[in-house]
Amino acid sequence: MTQLTGQPAIDDDVVHLTVPADGGYLGVLRTATAGLAARLQFALDEIEDLRIAVDEACAMLLAIATRDAELECRFAVTEDALTVEVTVPTVRGATLPAESSFAWKVLTALTTSASATSADDRATIALLTRRSGGY
Repeated sequence: MTQLTGQPAIDDDVVHLTVPADGGYLGVLRTATAGLAARLQFALDEIEDLRIAVDEACAMLLAIATRDAELECRFAVTEDALTVEVTVPTVRGATLPAESSFAWKVLTALTTSASATSADDRATIALLTRRSGGY
């Protein structure tokens, strides 16, 4: 399997977390994000930016999630990058905010790249952050 980074994923470096699709559980995902980014020796500012981006992506998905849904989060660690994919089942006809929206501007400003897909009543937001060279 190849990640967004173009590097092969190593099974030991993929973490899956599933939490109820409720804002009260986002702290778990923010903490996991910070821990994995620290493992990659991201700078403190980069860690905080990624935590905010994950929080924003989750907020976008929670707004369109079905009742009693679970938020699935997949973290893939490579040598110099962290990919975070967050997925949730969505209500029929739900759409993610437009790429011109403020929420998307936040995601693209805080990460190396951000993308979204929606199919079969599920939506996924993928975030890629590469470690800067000045660590």
